[in-house]
Amino acid sequence: MKSERSGKGLKKFAPAGAAADAFKAFFDMIQSPAALCDAELNLLSANSAFEALCGVKDASGQSLRDLLIGVGDSPLGDGTSQESELRCHSGQTVSLTFSRRGETVAVVARNLSAAAAGDSLAAAGRALIEQARVEQALLELGRQVASATSEEELVASVARGVKGLFPGRTFCVRITDQRTLALTSLYAEGRLREGARDVIVLKRTAVEKTHLSTALLPADRVRVTEGDVPLVFTDSVRSLCAPLVASGHLFGAINVEYPAGLTADLVADDRILIQLANQVAVAVRNAKLIDELTFVRKYLEELLEHANALILVANRDRKVVVFNKVLSTLTGLAKDAVLGEDLLGFVPDTERMRVMRIIASSLRGEPVTHFETRVLGKDGREVRVSFATSTVFNAQGEVEGVIAIGQDLTMMKELEGRVIQAEKLASLGQFAASVVHEINNPMTAVATYADALIARATVMTESSDLEKYRKIRDNCERVLRFTRNLVSYARPAQDRPVRVDLNPVIDMAIGFCDHVLHKHSVLVEKDYGPVPKVAAVPGNLVQVFINLITNACHAMQPGGSVRISTRHEAADVVVGVKDFGSGIAPEDLPRIFDPFFTTKKDGKGTGLGLSIVRNIVENHGGVIRVESTVGQGAFFEIRLPVSE
Repeated sequence: MKSERSGKGLKKFAPAGAAADAFKAFFDMIQSPAALCDAELNLLSANSAFEALCGVKDASGQSLRDLLIGVGDSPLGDGTSQESELRCHSGQTVSLTFSRRGETVAVVARNLSAAAAGDSLAAAGRALIEQARVEQALLELGRQVASATSEEELVASVARGVKGLFPGRTFCVRITDQRTLALTSLYAEGRLREGARDVIVLKRTAVEKTHLSTALLPADRVRVTEGDVPLVFTDSVRSLCAPLVASGHLFGAINVEYPAGLTADLVADDRILIQLANQVAVAVRNAKLIDELTFVRKYLEELLEHANALILVANRDRKVVVFNKVLSTLTGLAKDAVLGEDLLGFVPDTERMRVMRIIASSLRGEPVTHFETRVLGKDGREVRVSFATSTVFNAQGEVEGVIAIGQDLTMMKELEGRVIQAEKLASLGQFAASVVHEINNPMTAVATYADALIARATVMTESSDLEKYRKIRDNCERVLRFTRNLVSYARPAQDRPVRVDLNPVIDMAIGFCDHVLHKHSVLVEKDYGPVPKVAAVPGNLVQVFINLITNACHAMQPGGSVRISTRHEAADVVVGVKDFGSGIAPEDLPRIFDPFFTTKKDGKGTGLGLSIVRNIVENHGGVIRVESTVGQGAFFEIRLPVSE
């Protein structure tokens, strides 16, 4: 509502905007005393003639009962009128016409001898009441569409507003996509003609009034006509259409149509419809902008949350504002417990000064790459990470915070340690080859002399010495056999497989595990069957069985046994390795072949053995499976295809 005087006698409480112009035009038009009251006959607005009649300078806000003698309770119902003869405090008798519409009462005073003028003023009063009703409906519609939280709610609010403003008419509200003009929402109060819903037909004059450019409008969605807009409902005879245009873009249209026999002022309806369409267009544009911003924001949040990288954002006060899922999983810290907290609270004391310098550099606009540090995880454990930082700016170009994108270095550092260990073992292997050479020469000599002594003792029939010589020779052969196998195993594996008999390969692996079997007092039970040869790299298969036998020894108490069997089944050679140890827990079975997964105590296993076994078997075209019951041991079965 406006509170200042505007035009001839227009007082406060008149509506703002288009309503103010309508009230001004009305008060300029009439010369007789006129006023607007609420249902309790409190004055909302009055012209100068009415104030002069009542003998006051400002009647607004006062009760009509205090200004005129004889005014009682208003018995008027909605849409009714009545005349009353009242007397002013000055003694002058006047005739007042009261007309009520909704909660508003129009009051027009006339001379008793001017009946015709009274009829005219009564009509003007009814027009004023109607205008007030329209403006009140538009204001209420504005509040409803502004509070709508979705396009569906917005369309429902618009439909209620159109139904209230244009009773007895059929209408439809169409909302379209700003870019493609494809229909996104439709509300129709009536039966639509076939094909009328998808194409919007606009009148040329309406397009020009709303400054809508037709150059970019798709012809299959929007058409512009010079004449009347075609009817969209089956039982209509006349139509109005107002485009929903905001910021030069079309967001849809509202069609209002009239059935046969309905009398209406088309000019007034067209003016009201345009007012309504302008109001709705702005609301639709704002709703779609909010939807787009919400979508983009949610998309970016999901992108940061599920990115395969460590992402952390802190504001200028070092408060954490983004802590994504990968970082939460790595540290074991829940996001809710981290957001809003000081970034330095998750950094070890020894790293805080370095981190503060990096943050300061980023806030000055200096990006930092490959910054390694440690962050505190759950229960105080430290996680090694590497970050690259960058500055975050707001819409005004001011520094708002720092974003850090990084990766977990824990596995990388572990792999570096394993590479170093592998290099040590490789060096040790080279050293072992030279040691084997040094061992072979003297052991060959010992074996040769042992054979000579055995031959002499046989001739001299010294049975006690003969048995000793034979033990010397057998142990020499054992040492020589072991050194030959060791050199064969240590020799770099050839990529090209050869036809291999599995039983001797398994025996070679058992020989390499002799010290492990002796240490754990484990006995090997062999159940070899006749099997055909397989295409394989012998050294790789030796490694497979060494790993399986070693794991079996570690899983059993002293005095146990490992049962190794081979058999030919269809097109496969099947090898079984069965131990009678502690077994594998059901929850661990699906992960038993994963890299770095181990059920052994810390420092007792790398978690790579079974992963390597599976890779070797699969590279040979075979498969490996495991069965286990806790407390009853584990059974590994390997199937390798027969060599053709």
